[in-house]
Amino acid sequence: MPNLLQDIVPILVAQGLQTLRAACVMPRLVNTDYSNTPANQGDVVNLYIPSAVPVSDVAPTAAPYQAADMRPVRSPIPLDRWRRAGFFLTDKEQEEIVGGVQSRQTAEAVKGLAQDINAFIFSRYTRIFGYVGTAGTTPFASDVTGATNARAQLNRQTAPLTDRRLVLDVNAEANALALPAFAQAQAIGSAQTVIEGTIGRRYGFDVAMDQQVPTHVSTPLSAGNATANGAQAVNAGSTDGGRTGTVSIAKLTNPSNLVAGDIISFAGDPNTYTVTANTTLIVGNTTVPIAPALQVAKAGGELVTLRASHVVNLAFHRDCFGFVSRPLQASSANTLEVMSVADPVSGVALRMEVVRQNKQTLFDFDVLYGAACVRPELGVRLAG
Repeated sequence: MPNLLQDIVPILVAQGLQTLRAACVMPRLVNTDYSNTPANQGDVVNLYIPSAVPVSDVAPTAAPYQAADMRPVRSPIPLDRWRRAGFFLTDKEQEEIVGGVQSRQTAEAVKGLAQDINAFIFSRYTRIFGYVGTAGTTPFASDVTGATNARAQLNRQTAPLTDRRLVLDVNAEANALALPAFAQAQAIGSAQTVIEGTIGRRYGFDVAMDQQVPTHVSTPLSAGNATANGAQAVNAGSTDGGRTGTVSIAKLTNPSNLVAGDIISFAGDPNTYTVTANTTLIVGNTTVPIAPALQVAKAGGELVTLRASHVVNLAFHRDCFGFVSRPLQASSANTLEVMSVADPVSGVALRMEVVRQNKQTLFDFDVLYGAACVRPELGVRLAG
């Protein structure tokens, strides 16, 4: 058995990596920090976001040049997701794998982990406040304004022009593939869209489809206007330079619930804001945590609008999200074989352990990872 396992483990890990790379869409599109350094659940890894470098006149002098202090933003990401998927193989099935037969169980186990990772990264969308499109209306039904509006909003939010992604749900992608602007191969000298059914790069975005694009569910505001409560300054309630803040909202009648990720706006203010924590608007005045902090001062009485439930198609720069995965340090005492690989393509550190239990051989894949929306200003929801 040990000799057979030494042969089978690298084969199954290689098959697992192939499935991982095919099924993990989001980790390949975001800022990924991968490493062979082992870690434990609960450890924290810091992603560093470089600070702006000032430009100044050249002034020759005998004194040495004093460079400005660089203060990169540190974004801690906890490795708080330890997930596993395992299966049993008979001796006969193990012999077949060594002989070159593909293990379907490996593909299913790793696909489940990949979907778990994908869904978790998507769930971080609630910090994104940029919003274009119409809730309940799938984009690209007749034109490309979904892409151009998302691009314009990212430009307004001063996102870098490179490394932009556009991730669509199945319905938005189907609409886009039917549009000449997306499907005409001669326009970009490639038949990729027509032959493969994939869109590729359009309008400054690397376009991808993902079956796990989430839907944000909002509760409509109850009867009775919700308005800004009195005069409120730009960056009201902020302690982090305007990245987050608070706004006081007056509700005339009937309490109403807001959930984290709700998009609100105010009459006379072109900006949209995301609610950062579940909050109940009581009858009277309620302080609501938002991101970013108010960009336009409020005089009081401005009507609040809540965006309805919407599919969260995402346009973003890769640095909007951070994803970190690490190999695990320890294995169980009854482990027969173990192998870990930090995959630079998917950014996932995948481990497989072979464990003997209950007179059976368990082949167990696990991953340790964390993800966060570290720069929400670099993302835009394209509502559907």
